[in-house]
Amino acid sequence: MSSEIATKPYSLSWLGHFFSSSVGRKLIMSLTGLFLCLFLAVHMSGNLQLLKSDGGRAFNEYAYTMTHFAPIKVVSYITYFFILLHAFDGVALALKNRQARPVKYAATPVGSTWASRNMTLLGVIIFFFLVVHLKGFWFEYKFGAMPTVTYDGKEFKDLYSIVKEAFSQWWYVLLYLISLVALAYHLIHGFQSAFQTLGLNHKKYTPIIKAFGWFFSIGVNLGFAIQPLYLFFIQQS
Repeated sequence: MSSEIATKPYSLSWLGHFFSSSVGRKLIMSLTGLFLCLFLAVHMSGNLQLLKSDGGRAFNEYAYTMTHFAPIKVVSYITYFFILLHAFDGVALALKNRQARPVKYAATPVGSTWASRNMTLLGVIIFFFLVVHLKGFWFEYKFGAMPTVTYDGKEFKDLYSIVKEAFSQWWYVLLYLISLVALAYHLIHGFQSAFQTLGLNHKKYTPIIKAFGWFFSIGVNLGFAIQPLYLFFIQQS
């Protein structure tokens, strides 16, 4: 019993050292990043309800389900935590790399891409947009005085009208699209890098993973991009 108790602090200490090391942080970045890729695909698919010509009913009912169905709420809280953990680990890794190499390479490293060299910058752009996005939609839906609509005798918060109003402003649509470009580059590099960190780096499979990463990134971001463009131009016509 005493030996078992004595080994616990050592085990916990080893675990703490591992997850604070570069390898451990990269593992966390990979796992949280892949989870967030799944979230983005689901989020984009759900938001396609905005394209329906039903006055926003499908989107408002979708938003209600996403905020009232208990299992989805649990997944939402996990997603919030993973976003923060992913961002924190990204900053920690960037600072650690800068300390290890205070002077930049004189030439561009062989095999590196613009996205791989600027993942921190891309992450900052995405995080800034995420704060603006959550403030305008999520925070207002949860805590703001939002207009309501009634469908079949049941009252719903009219998030559709808020989204429609936001996407009627050219500067917000432009900010949204710029952020999607940053997200696309971030995903293209991050997707392949995540599998490489997990040990799936093989001449047979890496090209497939890389191609799927491109397909996924472009597909998800096009799905997101069509929403503000559709709402903006339909209101201008």
